[in-house]
Amino acid sequence: MESFVWEWGSLLLRWLHIVAAMAWIGSSFFFMHLDTSLKRTPDIPVGEGAAAWQVHGGGFYEMRKYFVAPEHLSPDLTWHKWQAYTTWLSGFVLLAWIYYAQSRLTLIDPAVMDLSAPAASALGVGALALGWLIYDRICRSKLGESETGLAAVGLLAITLVAFGFSQVFSGRGALIHTGALMATWMAGNVFFIIIPNQRKIIAALLKGERPDPSLGKQAKQRSAQNNYLTLPVVLMMIANHYPMLFGSKATIPLIVALVTFSGAVIRFFYNVRHADHARSPWWAWAVASAGLAAAFVLALVGSAGGRSVLGLPPQAEGPPVTTLAAATPPDHVVELVAGRCAMCHAAEPVWDGIGVAPKGVRLDTAEAIGRQAEAIRLHVVLTHNMPPNNVTEMTDEERGVIAAWLENTAR
Repeated sequence: MESFVWEWGSLLLRWLHIVAAMAWIGSSFFFMHLDTSLKRTPDIPVGEGAAAWQVHGGGFYEMRKYFVAPEHLSPDLTWHKWQAYTTWLSGFVLLAWIYYAQSRLTLIDPAVMDLSAPAASALGVGALALGWLIYDRICRSKLGESETGLAAVGLLAITLVAFGFSQVFSGRGALIHTGALMATWMAGNVFFIIIPNQRKIIAALLKGERPDPSLGKQAKQRSAQNNYLTLPVVLMMIANHYPMLFGSKATIPLIVALVTFSGAVIRFFYNVRHADHARSPWWAWAVASAGLAAAFVLALVGSAGGRSVLGLPPQAEGPPVTTLAAATPPDHVVELVAGRCAMCHAAEPVWDGIGVAPKGVRLDTAEAIGRQAEAIRLHVVLTHNMPPNNVTEMTDEERGVIAAWLENTAR
């Protein structure tokens, strides 16, 4: 029952997280497009606002933006904040549900650093909090006055963060925490900067005062940064399903840097194109494609299967790691799993069409099988969804052998 509860909780949390992220990203893209499509309108003084016309759903919309303050303020304001809050909160709970509560399975790799579960969780949460404080400090510094300089420092920071995470967590854990930190920056921008500044502007308007224009400028800056971070963050969130991306901790930082840069360049293209179709920077696609191609090559070189395809020698495995003696399977279980599972879940899979072990899970040694005991219980014993479609023809008797080993381990 417990395993099913964990899986069902993961499903519901992921569902909520994806829906909330769709709403947040959609509104971000829409308002960036709206800002760049605004045109001068004669009934708003020069420099104080602009408008845009749009058609959708059989109707026409005239949208106006006031750069500083309108003559009157409607009490019916729609606040675009809960999409961001729900995305971050559901994402953090999902991170805790999958990576902290099940850290031995997903977050901790003894071959990288043999952390305790509480230490790994504290390290992850602490890094998110500290990362926001450092990022916010940089944005408020003189460096933050230059969009180009801030973008360059931000890219460097993301690369260093990915390197740091890859030194303490599993490959999956490193990528998900890099994405989580970027998402924390984005949500923090909304919670600590954008919404509070908007409240200050409204308070000034209600008092009949002219709002401080720097508040709107600062909020706009953070909103633009969120827009450029969106595509890289989405890729980091789904990266745990693609072990080729985290096949080697040595390539993770560069892959993150290339993906972040390429995603930002793609957003740059659309932001400029929406502002003026005549200025569409088509070169951006060549640059983004080159960046993603370089990331592909790095991922190929970093994975065991990719190195085999390229004819490169395998990477050093590193010193042997230890695991709980109780979880180490007996020889007959190791032989059974090797015969039914290790053709895919190995350093160099031999199953046609599979270049790297699915989800980075290896079952080619007794120690590796022991570390994946809970996952084996769920997917082999309880649900029978592994091997997929039972392609290796695992029998019920063999599943019973594995179940008996797991039962003895639990005892």
